[in-house]
Amino acid sequence: MFVLLVALAAVAAVRGMWSPCGLSMLSTLNPVSERARGHRFWLTACWYVLGALVGGALLGLGCAVAAVGYGGLAAPSSVTWSVALVGATVAVFSDARVGGWSLPLHPRQVDERWVERYRRWLYASGYGVQIGTGFATYIMTAGVYLVALLAALTGSPAQAFAGGIVFGLTRGMCVLATAGARNAESLRWVIRRIDSWAGPSAYVSAGTCAVVGVLAAWRLSGAALALVALLTFAIAVRGRNTTWRNMSSIPPALSTRGS
Repeated sequence: MFVLLVALAAVAAVRGMWSPCGLSMLSTLNPVSERARGHRFWLTACWYVLGALVGGALLGLGCAVAAVGYGGLAAPSSVTWSVALVGATVAVFSDARVGGWSLPLHPRQVDERWVERYRRWLYASGYGVQIGTGFATYIMTAGVYLVALLAALTGSPAQAFAGGIVFGLTRGMCVLATAGARNAESLRWVIRRIDSWAGPSAYVSAGTCAVVGVLAAWRLSGAALALVALLTFAIAVRGRNTTWRNMSSIPPALSTRGS
């Protein structure tokens, strides 16, 4: 369970980079924009990652409390894996928008005016904290919900907390995607290139949730149920094939910000 938690936490965190908020951070905190503000990007990135770690720690603490509660139930492993299977199924169906339904997306962005109002350490770390919690801004994959569920199902507060830390650290490190941009033109190219991977990232996040479900089914009843789960998830994901292939996370104008 812990291995699945860590893997899913990393994937769900990276998927968040394609939210309007995530890509807005790339266009706001990058070498070009920070140089224009008279700042060194590497120090801004350090503050941002530190903030994301704090956000991940907050997420981990919440999950740790849930893990203590679940551990106290002393539930048999069959119950634990059944809940994991149900959670993974809900996550895959949510990402695939089966029946037009999905878990809440929480369409909220950080306030970009902070860069004009506050000192660098405050706006960078403040953005990071919000991003690192996973639930304070846009939720791009139901995998974020599944991360919290798996963390609780570990029954171990230490493992649950570690899952939150992995999520927050990975989410924060995404800001380094533009580290190689040296001018406005290269920055626009990097952001457009990243945005072009929005579709594949949706496949990966939904696929990772599906892997959790298939492995949970395997632990419950062996190959037969695992195969049924795999086919079910494949059919659900296939229904989003065209939408994900043509996905774009941001309006074209956003990729010019910071120039």
